[in-house]
Amino acid sequence: MRLSQDEFAKVIREAGQALSEPNDASKRLVQRWESGQTRTCRPLYARALEKATGKPVEALGFALSLPGSRVHVDGAGGHDMDSGGDGITQASGGTETASQPQGAIFSGIWLSRYEFFSSSRSQTFTAAHHVLIVHRGNRLTVESLPGASSNPDSPIHLDLTVDRNVVTGSWTEQTATDGYYQGARYHGAIQLLVEPTGRRMVGKWVGFGKDFDVNTGPWELRLVDRSTARIAVERYSRPPEEQA
Repeated sequence: MRLSQDEFAKVIREAGQALSEPNDASKRLVQRWESGQTRTCRPLYARALEKATGKPVEALGFALSLPGSRVHVDGAGGHDMDSGGDGITQASGGTETASQPQGAIFSGIWLSRYEFFSSSRSQTFTAAHHVLIVHRGNRLTVESLPGASSNPDSPIHLDLTVDRNVVTGSWTEQTATDGYYQGARYHGAIQLLVEPTGRRMVGKWVGFGKDFDVNTGPWELRLVDRSTARIAVERYSRPPEEQA
């Protein structure tokens, strides 16, 4: 970026301000990063670095503060945390227990996407919503925004609890009265893994179908805006774009 260490530290502080996450980046911190003296960075700085450079922190030569870096499908119907891969520097201490991203606050606007199989239509569908997450203590309350569903009039609600980097709870969806499911209300359980940057949660939902068979499928939440202000809520009170 052709910046001095002082200038780069200032850019990181400005990125933190833009994310509503002030940080104390200094020339000395940048020196420790560049020299390799500090091989990991806190999620607070990881998010600021990604915003300032446009690159994931792994591509900048960092190990993440957790041994895992990305959630991936494990090939056996579940999800695992990657502990390595191309461009990812391993964190030291492979037996370290994963923990919640340090200082992570999950309040904001998120894109929620889950997949379900319709036995009557023999097809898999994806439902997407813009949702508002409110984080208090270890509890997350998730509500879809008005008019923000890929399927009209199908609001969702989730009650979640954060335990280190695992999020567990329940979900409810009220389908449209004039839609395919004719106003049926569905509910079930959900468990997600939080990636170390605190910007993505991936896991599985479980719930019963209209024939009272138990179904499951993938569910993902991706952060799109850390603001919970009225202007942000209004901006995302629309169906997610198909390519999202």
